[in-house]
Amino acid sequence: MPGLQDILSVASGGLVGFTLGLVGGGGSILALPLIVYAVGVTSTHIAIGTSAVAVAASAAANLIGHARAGTVKWRCAVVFAVAGMAGAAGGAELGKMVDGRRLLLLFGVLMVAIGLSMLRPLRDPGNPEIRLDRSSAAQLLPLLIGYGLAVGSLAGFFGIGGGFLVVPGLMAATGMPMINAIGSSLVSVTAFGLTAAASYSLSGLVDWRLALLFVIGGALGGLLGIGLGRRLSRHKRALSLAFSAIVITVGLYVILRSQI
Repeated sequence: MPGLQDILSVASGGLVGFTLGLVGGGGSILALPLIVYAVGVTSTHIAIGTSAVAVAASAAANLIGHARAGTVKWRCAVVFAVAGMAGAAGGAELGKMVDGRRLLLLFGVLMVAIGLSMLRPLRDPGNPEIRLDRSSAAQLLPLLIGYGLAVGSLAGFFGIGGGFLVVPGLMAATGMPMINAIGSSLVSVTAFGLTAAASYSLSGLVDWRLALLFVIGGALGGLLGIGLGRRLSRHKRALSLAFSAIVITVGLYVILRSQI
């Protein structure tokens, strides 16, 4: 018989997967607070390591679909991801040195900042023909490496995939359209999640049973979210605004709880 914590792990993973399928991104930022406050993992560092595993698995599954659809700019994505992995490794090591309560406080502040950034209307001029080759390397490589290091450091520090940071990072570095940035970002999200997960796992800070249950719930929730998202596609902006409000609210809750 599954225990209450197992059920809550599947349910929490389902909520994250449902949000990812419905809104199209950013849902993984809810993984850490759900693992801490809903599932009841008392160690912030174990919660971060466990959420990193779940986020990496979810991103890898979504990457397959985008690769088949041809939306991934592989050369740009790989350079950004490799640079980001170096940042994620350093960020993960730094995160393990920070007191758990302070880490949650900083994460709550990040959630509020991300939620507020989601309120801005998105602009997607984009150049679908952009590519990394010999003629563009001098211009694109420094930007891809710089943004990759910065975003990867944050992702590793908090044990998150960081897709909500990778997408604008890729767009700023290359000028690619959002659809390509979303597909390409999943290479980095998978890589960052795996890097952070490996770092925390080597320190014995991953609950593999809960991670597996979270992933199973995420897969089921993702199917439901994608189905509903297609029906509500005309209301995508309203859904994004509602999700940003949820992220801000949860962020404020995390900040308050970290002070108790």
